[in-house]
Amino acid sequence: VLVEWLESEGYQAVGITTGKEAVTRIPVEKPALILLDIILPEMNGFEVMKTLKENPDTAAIPIIILSNLGDGEQQRKAMTLGAVDYLIKAENDFESIKKIIKKHLPDEI
Repeated sequence: VLVEWLESEGYQAVGITTGKEAVTRIPVEKPALILLDIILPEMNGFEVMKTLKENPDTAAIPIIILSNLGDGEQQRKAMTLGAVDYLIKAENDFESIKKIIKKHLPDEI
């Protein structure tokens, strides 16, 4: 649903469903921004983020966590690993997500 909504808003968006797929495809596709969930099959979002931040080709891509996990420990861990923002799905509608995306997209996009 999020991919369809982003596309309807004029963004190019790709849905990736597993952590392993993310660490394989993101270095090739080099998106301008990543919306990342914590709960993923094969590799969780923290593992994905750590792998991407260790790769010079993907380290500078802004990562926004969009998850149902909302405790402070999860948020601190995400920010320590390099997330630029942390959104709890249940607390954010599409419009608030869009504002955060715009805040973190590079100006040339």
